[in-house]
Amino acid sequence: MILAHAHPAAGPGPSDLWELASVVVALLVTVAYGTATRRLWRRGDTWSWWRGASFTAGSAGVAWAAAGPRPGGPFTAHMVQHLILGMAAPLLLVLARPLTLALRVLPPGPARRGLLSLARSRPVGWLVFPPLAALLDVGGLWLLYRTELFSAMQHRPPLHAVVHAHVLAAGLLFTFAVCRLDPVRRRWGLPLCGTTLLAAGAAHAVLAKTLYASPSPGTVLATADLHTGVQVMYYGGDLVEAALGVVLAASWYQATGRAQRHRRRRADSAHGPRAVTGAPAELEAAPPAAAPSAAAPSAAARPEAVPERSGALTADAQPAVGRPSGGTFGFAEVARQGSQRLRSSTGADTAHRPR
Repeated sequence: MILAHAHPAAGPGPSDLWELASVVVALLVTVAYGTATRRLWRRGDTWSWWRGASFTAGSAGVAWAAAGPRPGGPFTAHMVQHLILGMAAPLLLVLARPLTLALRVLPPGPARRGLLSLARSRPVGWLVFPPLAALLDVGGLWLLYRTELFSAMQHRPPLHAVVHAHVLAAGLLFTFAVCRLDPVRRRWGLPLCGTTLLAAGAAHAVLAKTLYASPSPGTVLATADLHTGVQVMYYGGDLVEAALGVVLAASWYQATGRAQRHRRRRADSAHGPRAVTGAPAELEAAPPAAAPSAAAPSAAARPEAVPERSGALTADAQPAVGRPSGGTFGFAEVARQGSQRLRSSTGADTAHRPR
């Protein structure tokens, strides 16, 4: 059985229209993405250039898979097409975060509110539920290759176009659900997404091994072409799934870092006032004890001063005996000693006064 498509000479058939539509749509969405990015840049907002490069590469992959020449035999060429449409191109398109770009570039109004409501609606929330998205993606491949659907689509171009559109849409849905990059109703946690990715990868690998053992029902393929196509499906799928795992781990790491920084800021804001006013009230009210002055000489080394004829006394004129420790005087003590000296001087003058 030959999987290449022979088109009648009378005019373009449905397969030609599918290829043309794929190229035109890929070109239009790329132009729209670039226009939105330039609008953000003119507005002063930031948007990574590598996202634009990723979206352009994904769109180019879709266009090439739909209309470009593919290597190998018929089945190998089909598997290359399947790998690009269903796995590689969806990953590149989802990494560009087109939904986030659309929400940022649209002005506040009905269009933005409608898009946001659609992204957070309940049906979309169920569609991006990782196990359901994996069932639509990998389950559709099992249905395609383990039934006579693969043989039937080779003779019916409209069915061929529908199958390829489903492969692309299911791949986008599964990648979108696992990567958790754009805002939707609910972003499922890492355990569920990681387990779903592992299960989907295992189901994809088992399907490839069954095809290696026996081709799809109703098809007759050359053994070399069959084995080469299955190897492209098996190893190429492993590479894309490993890239999905890296994206999932990176998004989890960033989300965990943001959560930790948020908790740290909340803890700092909660502990900040206590660092200033958290001491007990009695400790805050009590003034600190005055340290002895290092510049003042000790009482033992200071000679005792003899008062002048006037009765005025200073701190340096007092004897060291009876002086309070710490080098400080009370006002009452100074007044008492001054009064005693004054009375002694007055008594001595009276005793020696001639009568």
